[in-house]
Amino acid sequence: MILLRHELGDVLREQRQVQGRTLRDVSASAKVSLGYLSEIERGEKEASSEMLAAISTALGLDLSETLDLVTRKVAHAEAIAAPVRLPVASATAAQVVPAA
Repeated sequence: MILLRHELGDVLREQRQVQGRTLRDVSASAKVSLGYLSEIERGEKEASSEMLAAISTALGLDLSETLDLVTRKVAHAEAIAAPVRLPVASATAAQVVPAA
């Protein structure tokens, strides 16, 4: 099952690491405790909209940018997890040949 908090945490961690920033730096900028930010990044805690906006701003992202990245990540995870549908011949298409 795809959990939004996991995908969100992954996006926040990826953005922080791409910027070469530490948890301590981002947590101070966002005015969020280091431990709580770590739990959000690990997908253990759900971030409120206010918390997510503060973290996004600390990362130099608009909230809409963060949500767009999360949406793309969820869509990718859904595509990977989707069952593969195999073509099945319908009953009318299959012809039964009577035994001679």
